[in-house]
Amino acid sequence: MMEPVPEDWQRAVAVAAHPDDLEYGAASAFAHWTDQGKAVSYVMVTSGEAGIDGLAPAAARPLREQEERHAAALVGVRHVEFLGYADGSVEYGLALRRDIAGAIRRLQPEVLLTMNLDLTWGEGGHVNHPDHRAVGLATVDAARDAANRWMFADLGDPWSLLKAVYVLGVGPPTHYVDVGATIERGVDSLRAHRTYLEGLGGRMDTDAFLRGFARAGGEAAGCEMAVLLRRLEA
Repeated sequence: MMEPVPEDWQRAVAVAAHPDDLEYGAASAFAHWTDQGKAVSYVMVTSGEAGIDGLAPAAARPLREQEERHAAALVGVRHVEFLGYADGSVEYGLALRRDIAGAIRRLQPEVLLTMNLDLTWGEGGHVNHPDHRAVGLATVDAARDAANRWMFADLGDPWSLLKAVYVLGVGPPTHYVDVGATIERGVDSLRAHRTYLEGLGGRMDTDAFLRGFARAGGEAAGCEMAVLLRRLEA
């Protein structure tokens, strides 16, 4: 049986590879938490500049960053930062762990979230983007690095007060967030990625996609609509 995500915390950080990653479902959960007065911050490893076939990366970068900030604001997220890695070329390693650990120490979250770090989306599903896999694994490892004063000691004092690490978009889920009251803002948040969605051909019905995804999550969780997460234990 899945449990609701405990809400005995005030600060969360979500780490993702690209702008729009968190808007494919998770943003509704962030709206739920910011409505409670909790602070949620986004750390984007890249700016998604290589994600639009018809737009050169130099032109895409500022547009995608602007759209991500707008998307975040729609769900109450006020802090968004970009680590500046090259879109499509992110590699797992100490450099990536270091930068994410540094963000954890600066932002001092009690809850840390990241995206699917598995090879595929579901059993036998589509192959997961290599940036997603690298960022997800590095985030999980960086949580431990951030707590170890002997790792990256020049980045400040260790941060060891994480209550939980959750992974979005990976099974089997262990926890859920009821997003029945915030799904509309989650849809608006995805729609804010106008340039990116138009670059895909503008064929996606964002409302139907996200509501269908949330309803499936709700069926599994026992409520109308839900975002599902997997909690990792150290």
